[in-house]
Amino acid sequence: MLRKLRDIQWNRVLYFTLFFIGVIVVVVIMTIVGKRDEQQLCKEVKIVIEGTEAFIDQSDISKLIAQNYGSFVGKKINGIPFQRVEKMLKKLPYVSDASIHADMDGTIKVNIDQREAVMRVINKNGREFYVDPKGLKIPTTLKYIPHIMVATGNISEGYNEALDTVSTTLVKDLVKVVEFIGKDELWSNQVVQIYVNADHDIELVPRVGTQQLIVGSADSLEQKFELLKTFYTQIMPKVGINAYGVVNVKYGGQIICEKRGNWSFADDQTKKIANNTL
Repeated sequence: MLRKLRDIQWNRVLYFTLFFIGVIVVVVIMTIVGKRDEQQLCKEVKIVIEGTEAFIDQSDISKLIAQNYGSFVGKKINGIPFQRVEKMLKKLPYVSDASIHADMDGTIKVNIDQREAVMRVINKNGREFYVDPKGLKIPTTLKYIPHIMVATGNISEGYNEALDTVSTTLVKDLVKVVEFIGKDELWSNQVVQIYVNADHDIELVPRVGTQQLIVGSADSLEQKFELLKTFYTQIMPKVGINAYGVVNVKYGGQIICEKRGNWSFADDQTKKIANNTL
């Protein structure tokens, strides 16, 4: 008998015993927590809105939830349809993502990520909309006007419904130009607006000077803006700020300037300066 007892691997017995006890403890705890969750009431709702814009605020989200699902406070948490609430919030045109969860203390947290606008479009018919970095259209609102680049002029693309995708090459090019400008401190300060002329060329409206700065399309933007930089740093100081009415860099590798008075001009000195920078 003693020999049989000595042959038993007591370390294994201890291991399995502790494991079995642990499983029982976990089951008991889960049962207790489950019953507690069934009875847990919502004590508070916290709404957190992330993002640089202010299209919506906590009050907007709170009112929307109350209109569709009533007040959460005082309700059993396990009876609140979290997934349906999330789905509703994600449909809002100013919301890029939404999540909702409950803490152990009975607090429900609603997290909202706002959609970012990179450009405001005012088309040739006066219809306005915003465009986000993904090329989706966002409706304008009088409640909040973001400080972003505005594109106007001969833009035919319209607005039908929220979160439609930008469809024309022109507006896609406008977004590319705006994003390029936004990454450069110099041009962010110098360019105040974008205009599309009758030839469907993209023009930049400068903060300093009254020239029409024509870049054409979004092709070769680095080269085109380098040429514009050459105009401001090397050509303008020599000819004066009001010498030219139009500065055109839409054609690769050259700066074509037009003197005021509708005289087309691209002199040897200008070409030489431009070519030396390429």
